[in-house]
Amino acid sequence: MKQLILIRYGELGLKGKNKNKFIERLVENIDGACNDIAGFSVRSTWGRIWVEVDAAAYPQAVARLRRVFGIYSLSPVVSVPRDMQAIQQAAYEVLRKCLPQGGGFKVETRRADKTFPMTSPEISRAVANDLFHRLDDNYWADMHDPPFTLQIEIRGEGNFVYGETVHGAGGLPVGCGGKAALMLSGGIDSPVAGWMALKRGVSVEGIHFYSFPFTGEQSKQKVMDLAHILAGWQGAPFTLHVVHFTEIQKAIHQFCREDYGITLMRRMMFRLAERIAKQNRCLALYTGESVGQVASQTLESMSVINEVTNMPVLRPLIGMDKEEIMAIAKKIGTYDTSILPYEDCCTIFLPKYPKIRPRLQEAKEMEQALDIEALLAEALAKTETLTIE
Repeated sequence: MKQLILIRYGELGLKGKNKNKFIERLVENIDGACNDIAGFSVRSTWGRIWVEVDAAAYPQAVARLRRVFGIYSLSPVVSVPRDMQAIQQAAYEVLRKCLPQGGGFKVETRRADKTFPMTSPEISRAVANDLFHRLDDNYWADMHDPPFTLQIEIRGEGNFVYGETVHGAGGLPVGCGGKAALMLSGGIDSPVAGWMALKRGVSVEGIHFYSFPFTGEQSKQKVMDLAHILAGWQGAPFTLHVVHFTEIQKAIHQFCREDYGITLMRRMMFRLAERIAKQNRCLALYTGESVGQVASQTLESMSVINEVTNMPVLRPLIGMDKEEIMAIAKKIGTYDTSILPYEDCCTIFLPKYPKIRPRLQEAKEMEQALDIEALLAEALAKTETLTIE
């Protein structure tokens, strides 16, 4: 027995002449997410995407589809013949399944096939009248604010009845928005920033700064676990560049003022991230920064740090507070991993009183004590690239 699933794709329908390219990418991503599920097939028709799976595999398919960006919502659908009695019978069965204890409801019809001999309001009235002849007093009509809406679609490719709606991830299909590099730490914020990039159709590669032996294998594994979670949302393996950052941190600690340590460290990170991003054809950098959250995220700090790169730096969390970011982290499954108590490189050599309003000229003067190009070259040479599924 097969189960038909209706896929709705929200804002993709507003993309004008480019709409088909977005829809084609969404179909490809759905296929990639579900092609190993029993009985799976996917097809696109005018204004709709349809997925079919074996009925027993429906829960598995829903779990996969809810993680495919570009899907606004989905519904299990009953396909019926072009016959009013068949539509009425299917409507009764769907309603009893979705509202077994009764309740208020509304019948709503969309008639795309204008050759059907009844109008949309006529179909809705005929179905509702039939239902109330068969139902008990636990059911009633609610036309203004119904807790449940029974949907009927009359289309050229078939006639469909459904009631349940499952919300999807929304956004745009991953891969339609280019590729960017995510500066991925082991904290709460950067994985959320990566997820938000994916939601806008941007595929991401991660760049992680690793300070062995000051940070151990558990710290590295934590970031790899976060990359694995993001790979699940991306629907494709996640490339992670692990940059050995120890010598740079030691040099900054030895030759530069302590209060500028974080500022100079972040400037070196952005230099490295830009080079890795360009080598891998990434178009932008993503970070998990939020204004004022820590010393390196004041506007003055971000301005001084940003000065070393010409790449666009995208900060999707910029206006969020910590509670909002944590809520998303819990929703997407990264929170429990992010809070594991393993230090990352940003906590090593942390100044007691970091500079919260650094000056660009002072930062540049302190960097004159560093052999920047040699330090960058050494870090890049030791960079390890991992593919995480």
